Amino acid sequence: MVVWSNNDTMEPIFILKGFPGLEYVHSWLSIPFCLAYLLAFIGNVSILSVIWTESSLQQPMYYFLSILALTDLGLSLSTLPTMLAVLCLDAWEIRASVCYVQLFFIHTFTFLESSVLLAMAFDRFIAICRPLHYTTILTNSVIGKIGLTCLLRSMGVVLPTPLLLRQYHYCHINALSHAFCLHQDVLKLSCSDASINSVYGLCVVIATLGVDSVFILLSYALILKAVLGIASREEQLKVLNTCVSHICVVLIFFVPVIGVSMVHRFGKYLSPIVHILMADIYLLLPPLLNPVVYSVRTKQIRLGILRKFGLRRKL
Repeated sequence: MVVWSNNDTMEPIFILKGFPGLEYVHSWLSIPFCLAYLLAFIGNVSILSVIWTESSLQQPMYYFLSILALTDLGLSLSTLPTMLAVLCLDAWEIRASVCYVQLFFIHTFTFLESSVLLAMAFDRFIAICRPLHYTTILTNSVIGKIGLTCLLRSMGVVLPTPLLLRQYHYCHINALSHAFCLHQDVLKLSCSDASINSVYGLCVVIATLGVDSVFILLSYALILKAVLGIASREEQLKVLNTCVSHICVVLIFFVPVIGVSMVHRFGKYLSPIVHILMADIYLLLPPLLNPVVYSVRTKQIRLGILRKFGLRRKL
């Protein structure tokens, strides 16, 4: 147990947690996690490689997809060091300063993913509802500005949280609930008045994930209205088919977010392993499945990846 504030010379040490009661099989559990990280890395790097080398994919939709792939890579790399350190090396301790840096990147990339999904919804809205102005509205310059705005917004709303956490005293048992650092997880260890940080965190979630999800729903409501105005049912299905991949990645991201929130709010009596698994799924599933969705659903991406691995001729 460590008591620490700005005036103290000793920096607190937090204790990371793997799977309580399953410590004896952590080395075995590390195998599927290592495989998941490896597949997420290969998948997202392949997406990026195909988009930036195939001239036919130099379009706004695929530029946004490349930003999503970069975000997924960042999210994976944010949790990778401590997750594997706990499962493979039994390295449980993490210094507070390192913990703050990790939670900054985890939450920044989480909010960035939400922002990019909103930008992709805007892309689909323009492509379907304003097709004649698509390339004039979503120029390379505009896409770059949207990406930069998403990044600055995500970093800006997260930056105050580690700075505030650094001001608090930590005098409880300093064991975290996961194999990585999350804002609320660190906050509950503080014995200072953390109401400002708690309220700020709630406001940030509402202003980012909440607002983004509302605008994504609004975009698809307008898209559906436009599609229903098309006379041919075959054309309606063809247009809607261009949105299926994006809808899938939206669900892959937001469903675990809702699940984590529900478990945190109503699952206080559930096993700690359930809470840990939900957090792991929430952070690992999007980087792992997003490349799969776009590889399966998008012919150009699929063929490009097959060419990269030299499999197209064989298939």
